[in-house]
Amino acid sequence: MDKKVTMDKIVNLCKSRGFIFPGSEIYGGFANTWDFGPIGVEFKNNIKRAWWKRFVQEDPTTYGVDAAILMNPTVWQASGHVESFGDPKMDCKNCKTRHRADTLIEAHSKGKISAEGMTNEEMEAYIEEHDVKCPVCGKRDFTAIRKFNPMFTTSRAMTGDASDVVYLRPETCQGEYVNFLNVQRTTRAKVPFAIAQIGKSFRNEITPGNFLFRTIEFEQMELQKFCKDSDSMDIYNDYKNRALNFVEDLGLASDHLRYHDHDKLAHYAKAACDIQYLFPMGWQELNGIHHRGTWDLSRHQEFSGKNMNYLDPITNEKYLPTVIEYSIGADRLTLALLCEAYDEEELENGETRVVMHILPALAPYKVAILPLQKNLSEKAKEVYSMLSKEFMCDYDEAGSIGKRYRRQDEIGTPFCVTIDFDTLENNTVTIRNRDSMEQIRLNIDELAKYIQDSVKFN
Repeated sequence: MDKKVTMDKIVNLCKSRGFIFPGSEIYGGFANTWDFGPIGVEFKNNIKRAWWKRFVQEDPTTYGVDAAILMNPTVWQASGHVESFGDPKMDCKNCKTRHRADTLIEAHSKGKISAEGMTNEEMEAYIEEHDVKCPVCGKRDFTAIRKFNPMFTTSRAMTGDASDVVYLRPETCQGEYVNFLNVQRTTRAKVPFAIAQIGKSFRNEITPGNFLFRTIEFEQMELQKFCKDSDSMDIYNDYKNRALNFVEDLGLASDHLRYHDHDKLAHYAKAACDIQYLFPMGWQELNGIHHRGTWDLSRHQEFSGKNMNYLDPITNEKYLPTVIEYSIGADRLTLALLCEAYDEEELENGETRVVMHILPALAPYKVAILPLQKNLSEKAKEVYSMLSKEFMCDYDEAGSIGKRYRRQDEIGTPFCVTIDFDTLENNTVTIRNRDSMEQIRLNIDELAKYIQDSVKFN
């Protein structure tokens, strides 16, 4: 990771340029929540579109859903979340703040130590041996580790008793499992096939998480691949490769990415792997690929009473499909791409420009329309009207042309089109490239195709 990139710089740029704002800011904020601004919402939506294009649109064996956030509470009993889902919490006796023990360990080691496979006793021993202190008060005086269930609960308010309790989903995948039969029946899908969705999940995280890295409300992009067990490891390895290729294609450098295979697995799992990214705070999980066996469908079969078996139309064999899961957080990927894109360039005149080298396909605005002077705004607005029918555009006529270029550099706009007096004479404009700062002259009639060809995501 470039030493110029710090989380403070990313946070400040995001707020000043309209990527991301603190949640409920006029009321003093609300811990661990963030609002995506005009620039950020376009950026994040483009990331989601790229994922959907790669893993759903271009894959004839994958089908999309958008499952309800509120589900029958029995779903979470079947999944094990009610009984065993939880984070290892510790309270600081000195300042009374609450922390996740695994997060304390990973932060102290700058991401070099993963606590995912540690028992509570092993985590407590590490904290004591390495003198891990409370990040709030600097003391090391913690309670013993206890389990904290981070599921948010709400109520349908029908009778006012415990039977009214419902949960905000802590993960999206259960929506794919409970719709396995519906999707297979209506699409006539043959195993192997996948169900994918993008949606919100909620976890009552006890430790704030480095800007977008860990939040209480987050968006997941994930799919579940249903397959024969004999094919499952090949499919698992295929998704490991596809997941890595995808984030590299979005612009993450290969030397900032690595596989992390899990040492300890859930009792039902055959394999699990994270792809980690080198964030400013160290190596951290970006996404996960998991071999979940038949655990999920078997549990929902047991608790619902519905037969979840698949009938092979060729062999007439009946079996419960094995599941390979691929999941990546849209917010966490957004943060990784912001960190990767950030650059401070020293120019020949001694000035420094901040530029976001965002992949053009993901850029919030594909082009900015800039009249050289305000009395050229009528023609400039004609160009804006034409191009905005094809992609997101920005229009800016305030300040010097140099300052306007800098503003667009900081939000990652790949092209700036300048309308000048020659435009009125010969219908040509100057188009400036963000990364090279080179400029060429182009006829207005050629603009849309030139930009479109430059911002495709393959």
